[in-house]
Amino acid sequence: MSSKTYEVRPNQSVELLKELHILTRDGKMNQDSRRKLKQVYHLFQFIEPLLKDLKQDGRDVTLVDHGAGKSYLGFILYDLFFKDQRDRSHIYGIETRDELVQHSQALAKRLGFGGMSFLNLSVADSITSPQLPPTVDIVTALHACDTATDDALRFGLKKHARYIVVVPCCQAEVAGVLRRNKGKSLGQALTEIWRHPLHTREFGSQITNVLRCLQLEAHGYQVSVTELVGWEHSMKNELIIAQYKDLPRRRPAARLAEILETFGLADLRERFFADEGEAASEAATEG
Repeated sequence: MSSKTYEVRPNQSVELLKELHILTRDGKMNQDSRRKLKQVYHLFQFIEPLLKDLKQDGRDVTLVDHGAGKSYLGFILYDLFFKDQRDRSHIYGIETRDELVQHSQALAKRLGFGGMSFLNLSVADSITSPQLPPTVDIVTALHACDTATDDALRFGLKKHARYIVVVPCCQAEVAGVLRRNKGKSLGQALTEIWRHPLHTREFGSQITNVLRCLQLEAHGYQVSVTELVGWEHSMKNELIIAQYKDLPRRRPAARLAEILETFGLADLRERFFADEGEAASEAATEG
């Protein structure tokens, strides 16, 4: 154990970090906790300017965190930003494990974090759940596994989110389709890119995130991609930030379709074009 606590932000509740078991009862932090806190703080640095931008519009901010787990991100966001707003801003944590939902509900009540709610839902079910508002401001998903990240993107698109911030986790679906279809109508040289299983997994992960970015751009979002933290802290390190800017949609939609066709991923068209009619309608109004 290390007794160093200087990494904790000055305005951060030490009691909250103890409740989240990031700090021990005597205020110490082990290496795993330090890594976890560093990741959440890095993500907060990206999200805080977005929250401030929304508050400049004089609005109550609604943030939905998918695959919340123990809600480290939600609680720290609330502690560092939301609790000082003293308005109707709200954080929703979406999690499938009921015991974690109940624990987070009890902790929020104990801390007096009245602007937090936790829902026992899958990301996919949350898209149509009446327990969530019809529109939201920010959607986050930190390491939501496999297709849960794609469901979080669909949620953000359906809810007309101003910002979507995701750190994707494992992406097995695209790799599986690559394996199934690499012998079909693709040039042999091209399939060398993912002939070996390790390359299939890595290339599948890479192309999944490329497709996600194009999907967001095809709905009028401006997208940036960067690292969350150094590779020594996490191998799942890609951070995708999208801001709705009502940008032209035709070209990214065409590129998305072309990549799906080129790499034998047409089976996934429905996933990445789930809102195809809506996107086409928006594209038709571009001028």
